[in-house]
Amino acid sequence: MRVIDIHTHTFPAKIAAKAIETLKGKSHTGAYTDGTIGMLSRSMSDAGIECSVIQPVATNPKQVVHVNDSSIAINEHFSETGIMSFGAMHPDFEEYSRELERLARSGIKGIKLHPVYQGVSIDDGRYVNILRRAGELGLIVMLHSGYDIGFPGNENALPDRIAHALSESGDVKVILAHMGGWRCWREAEGVLSSSNVYIDTAFSLGEFEALDDGYYSSREECMMLGAEDFVKIVRAFGTERVLFGTDSPWASQTRTLRDITSLPLTDSEKHKIFCDNVSFLLNL
Repeated sequence: MRVIDIHTHTFPAKIAAKAIETLKGKSHTGAYTDGTIGMLSRSMSDAGIECSVIQPVATNPKQVVHVNDSSIAINEHFSETGIMSFGAMHPDFEEYSRELERLARSGIKGIKLHPVYQGVSIDDGRYVNILRRAGELGLIVMLHSGYDIGFPGNENALPDRIAHALSESGDVKVILAHMGGWRCWREAEGVLSSSNVYIDTAFSLGEFEALDDGYYSSREECMMLGAEDFVKIVRAFGTERVLFGTDSPWASQTRTLRDITSLPLTDSEKHKIFCDNVSFLLNL
């Protein structure tokens, strides 16, 4: 069975080690790779994953063009590596329309938005403008959804705000990361399952790996969705709108694939989640 991972992260080799250590410190969680493309490639080989999609985040507007140049360069080698990249956008990047046009011309499939890291609520007009223009250009939007483990309490990407933004954004294909809303899954199911969004499975099933630094005082604090609730959300959104994603390096591709394979889903449903849905969406 072909497997495509829609949600991974890497960093340029010269900053990867520092970026990984910084993010581990913010989230108090471990990492399963060193954050480089080379290590992602080895992880894919170990897990039996055919294709991974990098989801880059621009944490300030000055990064946008550079990140997108790197994404375009990564995609030039996709046929050899099986690794492609979305582009990035930031709500304070003034030339967003022109840059999105450049990405579309380059063959980039979509962009990543992260309202928590970018410090702006998703229903802010700046994001709505980006969403609307992405839809006009046929660009997919991967959107961080729900809370973020590294920024406790931040509400910039909660389900009701996402629903508001989508109601203002026109016809745009949106993937909501983390099963529709990390650690606000019930609200996401209630508010967003009737929309036409896709969701991904990244960093949502089972238990995450906490650092041994005393930040988390019990195993219960590290638990995410159990199998029964995970399958319930899959069925609520519809299997045809669920995409396999891991959030590597913050989750193991091998373990995530194994854990979802073991769920009480039909073979047809697993094929859709692991490959068919994203293959159709990305025209692979």
